[in-house]
Amino acid sequence: MSTSSAHAAAGQQPDMAVLAALTPEALAACLTRELRDAAREEAVIPEREEAVAIFRRYLGRYQADIRNRFERYELKGAAAAKMIASFTDVMLRAIVDLAMRATEMVGPDNMAMPVGGLTGFSMAATGGYGRGLLAPFSDIDLLFLIADDAGERVHPLIEYVLYFLWDLGVKVGHATRTVNECITEAAADTTVRTALLDARLLAGDTALFAMFEARYILACVEAGVGGFIQDKRRERLERHRRFGDSPYLVEPNIKEGRGGLRDLQTLYWMCRNTFGTRHVKDLLAPEFIWMGLLTEQEAARARRSWDFLWTVRLHLHYVAGRAEERLTFDTQPVIGARMGYTRHGRQNGVERFMRHYFLTAREVMRLTHVLEPAVLRQAQGPVAHAAKPDEAMREAGFTLLDGQILPDRGVSFDREPIKMMQILDWARLRRRALHPLARHELIRWERRATTLRDDPEAARIFLDLLCGDIPTEEPPRPRRRLLGSILPAPAPAEEPGYAVSYGNHPPSGHSHWLHILNETGIFGRLIPDWARIVGQMQFDTYHVFTVDEHTIEAVRIMDEVVAGRMADEIPIAYELVKGLHSRRALYMSVLLHDVAKGRGGDHSEIGAEIAADLCPRLGMSGEETETVSWLVLHHLLLSHTAFQRDIDDPKTILDVADIVQSPERLRLLLLLTIVDMRAVSSKVWNAWKATLLRELYVRVAEVLAGGLSTTERDVRVRHAKDIASEVLTEDGLSRQEIDRFLGLGYAGYWLSFDYETHRRHARLVREADAADAPLTVDVLPLPARGVTEVTVYTVDVPGLFSKIAGALALAGASIVDARIHTMTHGMALDTFWIQDTSGQAYEEAHRLARLSALIHQGLSGELDIEAEISRAGFGHMPLRMRAIHVPPRVVVDNGASNTYTVIEVNGRDRPGLLHDVTEAMNKENLQIASAHITTYGVRAVDVFYVKDLFGLKITDKKRLEEIRERLLAGLKEAEAEASAQAAARYSA
Repeated sequence: MSTSSAHAAAGQQPDMAVLAALTPEALAACLTRELRDAAREEAVIPEREEAVAIFRRYLGRYQADIRNRFERYELKGAAAAKMIASFTDVMLRAIVDLAMRATEMVGPDNMAMPVGGLTGFSMAATGGYGRGLLAPFSDIDLLFLIADDAGERVHPLIEYVLYFLWDLGVKVGHATRTVNECITEAAADTTVRTALLDARLLAGDTALFAMFEARYILACVEAGVGGFIQDKRRERLERHRRFGDSPYLVEPNIKEGRGGLRDLQTLYWMCRNTFGTRHVKDLLAPEFIWMGLLTEQEAARARRSWDFLWTVRLHLHYVAGRAEERLTFDTQPVIGARMGYTRHGRQNGVERFMRHYFLTAREVMRLTHVLEPAVLRQAQGPVAHAAKPDEAMREAGFTLLDGQILPDRGVSFDREPIKMMQILDWARLRRRALHPLARHELIRWERRATTLRDDPEAARIFLDLLCGDIPTEEPPRPRRRLLGSILPAPAPAEEPGYAVSYGNHPPSGHSHWLHILNETGIFGRLIPDWARIVGQMQFDTYHVFTVDEHTIEAVRIMDEVVAGRMADEIPIAYELVKGLHSRRALYMSVLLHDVAKGRGGDHSEIGAEIAADLCPRLGMSGEETETVSWLVLHHLLLSHTAFQRDIDDPKTILDVADIVQSPERLRLLLLLTIVDMRAVSSKVWNAWKATLLRELYVRVAEVLAGGLSTTERDVRVRHAKDIASEVLTEDGLSRQEIDRFLGLGYAGYWLSFDYETHRRHARLVREADAADAPLTVDVLPLPARGVTEVTVYTVDVPGLFSKIAGALALAGASIVDARIHTMTHGMALDTFWIQDTSGQAYEEAHRLARLSALIHQGLSGELDIEAEISRAGFGHMPLRMRAIHVPPRVVVDNGASNTYTVIEVNGRDRPGLLHDVTEAMNKENLQIASAHITTYGVRAVDVFYVKDLFGLKITDKKRLEEIRERLLAGLKEAEAEASAQAAARYSA
């Protein structure tokens, strides 16, 4: 280096030109010189604090140098990680040299023995560091290898090294073992065996390490590769369960998640044991191309994937300032910008970046599907008693190898693209897995699928893959099609489709085939509109998957419903699917309901147009096409109505019935709604939403069937009162008490509850009036509906709803629905349905008691609701959530109800939001009759049915605009205040 040791000792920072010239060799020379110059006269080494300062200074210098070069795009991720490892090697060797001097492990000339000449001790890098790759904030994994008789002699040396590293602030994973202990522990623990697989000598006794390597390799050979590979596969399966089974999660773990770096490393470990590869990049070397395991294009794509994932990982470490492996919402825009992704058309930079990530994860999955079976076959040999192809299969151009289907010799997907679809058809009906070579060919020639867009045979097969009947178990027999091709017969029952020894299972379910079409790229070539949603993320916290993965997951859920395997979780869907007449239309609507996402505009309208164009080309009838287009257009109708409108309002039901018009369409639409919601995430679907959808369905179905008309309001009120009178008579109430209760409620009250609730309310009102209680709170868990019902009976005063909402917010409760009723004698009977933070009902006695106590304290004035909300720090929100922009929005709808003005408020969900909104409404002299609250990740949609101070619907346009503007201004002000509190928390 050109910087003098005096300058370095003085702590002066070198200029950028010097930093750019820093190499591992220069670092070694600088450390040696500075340590020598810093040592006092007659001292072997400098003072410990001074030595630590020297190492810390150079540690910071080379880390800053690498980061600077990486961020200037001079180094890719893998190259930067390799350079970090190289500099770390130099540091560790220098520390061992220093430790030998400090512990007086010196030669006769008072000089430290060469690190290679030290007997009975070796220091080796293991794990990822052993492979010569190190992320900026990753642990350094070390193995201290000692001879059987060297324990007491080398322990001071090991302690010095470890304490020195800890003083430097380096995270170290370490183990001290003899050779025998290494072999024993590797045999007992696959994790240890894997770590030692990559052991690399850093310093110490070369003969000792060579002996370890020889014995370790021999032990691995004796143990065989089969058990190791199966252990790694089980470990991978468990890892995927822990970090996400899908590679298309919107906040993926780039290291441990499916399609991430660890999957590539698992392939490397398998190949290392089987083929002797020495590095991950060896997987992509020409030998694998010559062996027929990879095509040149696949190898090139895999190399790009390796570099891309490492680049993302280093950016993530540098942005987070720690060893962070999860791409959260707050880091995605930052890393996307650092990597140069900017807005292009309607796609912003972060969406383009994440789409590149998801396509990269798909490449890793492709590589796994291609290489792993080859490794297994090499390790375990051919499958015993594998099925053989029959004459019909041979005549169609396909054969079996290890029980898996692939094209026969002479069959070319390039010359006959229809064979790509036919092989999937045969695999489905024969229940056979695709051979890796078949996947190879499908991926290689997927672009030829563009010629099949108007092919009736390809369309028929596609529809069968999407929604065809599951094949019955019959002996194979050839059947000729009109076109002269051969239809595959179902597989015989006694022959398994997948080789059991390979740990696979027979393919089942339509989603399996859609995944193959999507992974190979055929799907996007066959249906260009599908290609636009592959890897398309939705930058919000509501959706868990990308659009294409969400859609395929919805098809899987649909299969589960049809098979009756989700009858306990979604009983209404199981009932609806029985006797369904439009199966193909339903499955196609599930496939296309989000196909227009990311294009701008209303994706339902655009999707309906796409469906109207695509369905006829796939061979669907005019009636089916119309049904699919209608379902896609209205696929949000039922969820929007059930969760954001008052389904007790007759006009709400009549409006839905007017749109639906057909009982069959109503069944199809509800099934589509259910599987769409359930496919977003298992957490989105709950008992409360199921209850609302069922009630909406029943009421609309009643109208469509010509039953009791929703317009006969007086008849329905009289019917509800008659039933209430009967049950109260059974309870022993006098005629006078019954008549008094029946006279308390207005018509809206009697239409809002069932007779059991009326019975409970009658008891509550009677007991409260008898005790002359100013406030009564009743809390009832309803676990079957996933909510807890809170009933408040008190004197009606302005702002009552807001105070109750604030008290419930302090308890941590989320209000999902509310009914506000003022009785004829001036008392309020307000009912709230609430859930806890996990979306479940409150059931524990102490939590129910706290709910009641907070409401009592809030309404009695003992508790200052606004002050408590502010004091509780509800401005706090996770940093990853703050990255999602939720613009405040207020919509006033006077057409949704004949008797109420409907106000819809959109904003960022936070505790206290409902309190703030309803307090603002109170200031506008609005009376709230009902509230319907829905959350979509961090976005809350609160809908209120209101009247003015005189109990009338608001019709004056100027007044409506004033209300909207004031509510919006209040919402923005509260959001700004909450954001300021959150910013203050993070800055503190």
